[in-house]
Amino acid sequence: MSKNVTGADNQQGSPLVCKLLTNHDPSETTRRAPFSKVSKREIKFYLLGALHDASLNKGKKIRFTQKYRKWLETIQILLEKLGYRSWIYKEGKDREMYALETLAEFLDFNFDPEDCKLKSEKIGYIRGFFDAEGGIPHKEDNRFYIQFVQKDNLKLRKIKKMLSELGISSGIIHNPSKRVDPNYWRFFISTKSHSKFAKTIGSWHPIKSKIFRKRMEI
Repeated sequence: MSKNVTGADNQQGSPLVCKLLTNHDPSETTRRAPFSKVSKREIKFYLLGALHDASLNKGKKIRFTQKYRKWLETIQILLEKLGYRSWIYKEGKDREMYALETLAEFLDFNFDPEDCKLKSEKIGYIRGFFDAEGGIPHKEDNRFYIQFVQKDNLKLRKIKKMLSELGISSGIIHNPSKRVDPNYWRFFISTKSHSKFAKTIGSWHPIKSKIFRKRMEI
């Protein structure tokens, strides 16, 4: 199952120094700790959900891009727990954008959320999808909300159904502005289910998880 990756090139073709996680990192134990008791099944489905923030490059490389490098480091840790390697690099000298690439073959852009049968699979997938495509307010003085956004209306309906099966209620799927984008869809988690969402689904994104802990007191 393991895929050993040794290097990558940026778009200009210059070699990149690969940043692989190793046991020599003094903060490694701390960063791995939250996932020490998480099942590989839940991790796998989390990564399938998080795939919505990724693209497929040449050579079948899965490429995640993110402004917050720490989330990519989290994905890297999770991939390693499944036996896969990956590398992280900064995109260009003047951009605060990072990318993670991997050859993990189980990551499938055509994965159907309805294939999540077990509770742990549903939780993992929804959490990954939320970390990739979901939103919560970053400012403390903003009214708290939890939203899911996606251009695939059918996929949102499937996620909404899974949330219902987990006892988490949500509002209707709607288009905020057909003039701005007629194919942009979203729904909000009902206020009465905010606490249950935070405790059942939560987040592994370093920014979102911190907001949940602070705003929801979990």
